[in-house]
Amino acid sequence: MSDDINATFEGELKRLEQRVDALVRVCDQLQDENRSLKQRQDVLTAERATLLQKNEQVRARVEAMIGRLKAMEQGS
Repeated sequence: MSDDINATFEGELKRLEQRVDALVRVCDQLQDENRSLKQRQDVLTAERATLLQKNEQVRARVEAMIGRLKAMEQGS
């Protein structure tokens, strides 16, 4: 009887160990994915800032061109 209890206990312990190992693997995968996503977010944030700056520069240039065109139109 004691051997049956020990065998059952060992089986349950082995299954628990396997589940814990699986959870550890999932946690490792999620940490890697999270790290990757944070790096991607940093890249995209920097890219967005660059694009906003370029957009502002283009807007200023277009406004300057419009101003020059209006001045030319008034000078004619």
